[in-house]
Amino acid sequence: MLQVDFMPFSNLTTEHLVLRRPDIRDAKNMFALRTDKNVNKYLDRPLPDSIEEVALFIDKLNKGIDENTALYWIITLKDTTELIGTICYWNISKENHTAETGFELIPAFQGKGIMREALSKVIEFGFNTLHFHSITAWTHKDNYPSQKLLETNHFIRDTDLEAENEGNEELADTVIYSLANTAYVNKQ
Repeated sequence: MLQVDFMPFSNLTTEHLVLRRPDIRDAKNMFALRTDKNVNKYLDRPLPDSIEEVALFIDKLNKGIDENTALYWIITLKDTTELIGTICYWNISKENHTAETGFELIPAFQGKGIMREALSKVIEFGFNTLHFHSITAWTHKDNYPSQKLLETNHFIRDTDLEAENEGNEELADTVIYSLANTAYVNKQ
């Protein structure tokens, strides 16, 4: 069984970005992100009603980090601490050494390679530090930018996993991508 311990929290740094732990000071920008119509176009989640509701969500995220059940980073540019997006690991299966990733970016920062850079770093951390065997991502069948991002990062469409969920009406518009830890696969 996979042993994970997210403490101390690992900030991740790339050429242009810092991925850090959520903080209550992120509530205003996270509210803007989570209520943006373009960001939420393909997401089936209730929109928050207030910044206070988002502050409670941030507390929930940090509880998940503290309890080693989910890992959530705020994406910032290196020269600022302002939230421009988020990326996470959740649905972590310690038995199967797997996790699901999810991500979102304020529209003004989309299409600039930011999420590609962030996702690449999170994948590296997931395989090399957390020792996941595979990572999945579930997205809407019409969310072509997310599909392209996943494919750019070597995810492949997982039709087997999709078949396992066939008949589930809630997932009728979902496509699933997977990425295997080739370092792990090559050791078998």
